[in-house]
Order: sequence, then structure tokens, then C-alpha cells
Amino acid sequence: MKYRVFVDGQEGTTGLRINEYLAARQDIEVLRIDPDRRKDPAERARLLNAADVAFLCLPDAASREAVSLITNPNTCVIDASTAFRTAPGWAFGLPELAPEQRDLIRKTKRIANPGCHATAFILLLRPLVDAGLIPANTPISATSITGYSGGGKKMIEEYEAGNNPTLDAPRPYALGLAHKHLPEMTAHTGLLSTPVFMPIVGPFLKGLAVSVPLHLSQLPAGVTAEKLQEAFAKRYAGERFIRVMPVRDPATLANGFFDAQANNDTNQVDIFVFGNETQVVLIARLDNLGKGASGAAVQSMNVHLGVDEGLGL
Repeated sequence: MKYRVFVDGQEGTTGLRINEYLAARQDIEVLRIDPDRRKDPAERARLLNAADVAFLCLPDAASREAVSLITNPNTCVIDASTAFRTAPGWAFGLPELAPEQRDLIRKTKRIANPGCHATAFILLLRPLVDAGLIPANTPISATSITGYSGGGKKMIEEYEAGNNPTLDAPRPYALGLAHKHLPEMTAHTGLLSTPVFMPIVGPFLKGLAVSVPLHLSQLPAGVTAEKLQEAFAKRYAGERFIRVMPVRDPATLANGFFDAQANNDTNQVDIFVFGNETQVVLIARLDNLGKGASGAAVQSMNVHLGVDEGLGL
């Protein structure tokens, strides 16, 4: 049996990578739209309703329009925009979020793919909030450094043109403190207040690392770097795409610098705990185009279809 898959927005960064994942799959038939009809609502509706799985790699408004075109109750939608990540009736497409999450993804026909920064942040905070090691009312801040591919085709073109020296240095952005990932970063961690979040785009194509600093004095008595690492190890035991690194990872400390690109071209997430007697820094590392976008979407599709979760990844 072949599953029919349509990628609405196949020319964008996420859509292109999804197609790369699907290209080698013998169990997938990719439905393709004629380039001249990419914005034809009738043709898009025909393909969306013919698909077993429809990936939406579109801006928020266009994703909402695409969902409105779907009348086939058997079409599973996996939306990569921010439009539905906290919407009722939509499953959050992060299988590792909680023990029941895979069952939700398997049963639903509406899956919201997480954002790249949000994926790393949530994987760091959710297990610790659930375990009571970080109270839900704790003020949290986070920094993320990411490759420029996260900005889409226009930003990629700007960086690769190589004629703007201001792009040679890392660039903090979203300084209005209203980044579009913040609602899901709050809702899916169990935090009671919105984190202070500063993302930074760096002069490299892909790779992402989110860091969360903590004062141990603000956490429950007895919480240490070791206990935090143990909580991660317990939550993510058996997860094929999440690797919990040794506390104060010796290899990283020996080198002295953290490599944000080490998981590029994989669907892998690495979780780190660095700290001393009074302070801790949590870091999650992933490929912003892999587990941070297209890889996550394909993983959710695999869960929904009931096939090997790592198929094609």
C-alpha cells in the first residue's frame, strides 16, 4: 500500500526538505501540483482532498485557507506554520512531549508541527516542570542561536550573496519580545508566565542551540545539575531521536566551545546540563531544518500512519 502525500508549499525551505525525505520512500506517492497552478484554490483543494497526508508549508493565513479547503475527513493535515500550535483540536507534533503524545498524534487528523526554537525549549523545560524540579511559576529566560536557513529563502539568498558585511556577525532579533514561538513555548511546557526569549541568527546555514540559565537557589531545595540530568534521562529513556548527554559533558568542556551544528542533517536532539553548586545552564541542540522543521513533520506522519517512526529519517 502506498500513502498519497501532498506538500502545499513545496518550493519553500521546509517543503523542499520534506520532499527530500519522501523521495526515497517506497511507501509514499507524492502528489505534485503544476507550478503554474500553485495558487489555484481549486487545484490545491483537489490535491489536498486526494491526499492521505497533506503537509502545509505556508504562511499562517495561507495555512488557514488550506485547512478550509479540506472536506475529506480522511486527510491528515500536518501544518508547519504557527497558526494552530496552541489551537484546540490540534495535536502538537512533538511525539516526545509526553507519554500520551504519540497516541494523540496517531488518532488525530490535525497535527501542528512545532517551531524550531520551541522544540528545543520545550524538550528542555517540560520534563523538569512535570517532575517538579522547576516550579511552573519560575521566571525563565532563554537564548537561541540558529542558522540563517530558519529565515527562509529570502534570508538564505541574502547571506549567500556575500555582499553584506553586517551579516558576518551573529544578529539578535525579535527584540520586541514577541517572537511567534512564545505561545507554544509557554503552553506546552506548563509554565505560568511567558519566558524572556532572545533568538540570534548566525552566519551559518543550519544548526540550532537553545540555552536556558537557572539559579539553583530559585529551584526547590536539593535540586542539582545531577538531578536535572537524571530527570532528562528518565523522561527520554528509549527515545531514538533524543540523546541525554553526561552532566557537564566532558567532551564539550574539554574543547571549550559548544558546536551548535553538530546535529546537522539528522533528526537528533542532544540535551546537556552544565553547572556548578549554584548555577546551571541547560542546552538543547538540533538541526533547525531537521528535527526543528521537516524531520519533525515526517516523524509525526510516521507516528500517525503507524509505520516505523524513523522511516526516511
